[in-house]
Amino acid sequence: MLILAVDTSSRTGSAALLRDSQVLAEVSGYEETLYSNRLFRDIDLLQSNANFRLCQIDLFAVAAGPGSFTGLRVGLTAVKAWAEVYGKPIAAVSGLQAIAAESLLDHASTAANALLIAPFLDARRGQIFAAIYRKASDEEGGLVLEGDESILSPDEFLHLVKGTSRRQAVLVSPTPAALPVERIAQILPGASVVQVSAALAPAIGRLGFERAKRGNLVDALHLDANYLRRSDAESAWKDR
Repeated sequence: MLILAVDTSSRTGSAALLRDSQVLAEVSGYEETLYSNRLFRDIDLLQSNANFRLCQIDLFAVAAGPGSFTGLRVGLTAVKAWAEVYGKPIAAVSGLQAIAAESLLDHASTAANALLIAPFLDARRGQIFAAIYRKASDEEGGLVLEGDESILSPDEFLHLVKGTSRRQAVLVSPTPAALPVERIAQILPGASVVQVSAALAPAIGRLGFERAKRGNLVDALHLDANYLRRSDAESAWKDR
């Protein structure tokens, strides 16, 4: 199965081509401009590097949130269009689950030996996007969501993790500085923080493949985003 995976949820962003769970090529990089503005440039570069056409793709995998409102919308719209034109299915993947899955790739890491994985991502404005996943080998990607994905203050997240289990979770993120070190020490003393790559497209592609094996896919019509936070325009309108 040939998979095109796209993540436009952050300024780093990434795109990857996979054959089943094997990454064949990827493009990523941080720039000051939103990744959504560079998406089509990078898809062209990926096609040039890997020598494929969009009509050859069997599955489109995309980060469905949480993340930048505009970034997610552009990525999802592009994938909707490709899936509609070529009649192919879509795997809508959580960016937080991709972060958790990325942390498990290094089998010698702290996260690989933990029961609970708590991925988080800088949401700006003093908040983070966060979730808690339980490891379970018989589930998609070996991860099961505990509760809901949320947008929280750092303290709220740390207290949530503290109260979730008697066994301490490992905190994982591509943006670990979003959690103040002193607050971790005060609320979760001894907690481990693992930094993962901000280029999440390969993990999104692998999780997309797992969803495909289970038939957990959507079509262009039913693809939707998990923004968690309202857009600035919507917030301004509702707060008038």
